[in-house]
Amino acid sequence: MALPALTPEQRQEALKKAAAARTARKELRDKIAKGEETIPAVLDRAKSDQIVGKTKVADLLKSLPGYGPAKVSALLERTGIDASRRAAGLGERQRQALLDALK
Repeated sequence: MALPALTPEQRQEALKKAAAARTARKELRDKIAKGEETIPAVLDRAKSDQIVGKTKVADLLKSLPGYGPAKVSALLERTGIDASRRAAGLGERQRQALLDALK
């Protein structure tokens, strides 16, 4: 599928929007790392908040203190969640399995 032809103004606007989304996701991961946000609270917002919903579950988990790539991969495999799954795409069973595994 070919990408639509954008005017230079539309391209600039799209680039600004993408940069703002990346910044918002970074701030979310920083809040998780500092303990200002919890994974259950973030997952509750995933369906309604587009920024949270488009964030990969693996990235959210790697923000937790003590969780690196290996531990996150093992946790996702144990709970049956694909590494590329985004927060809004989690099914109720997957979400509950993840929360149970984090306790």
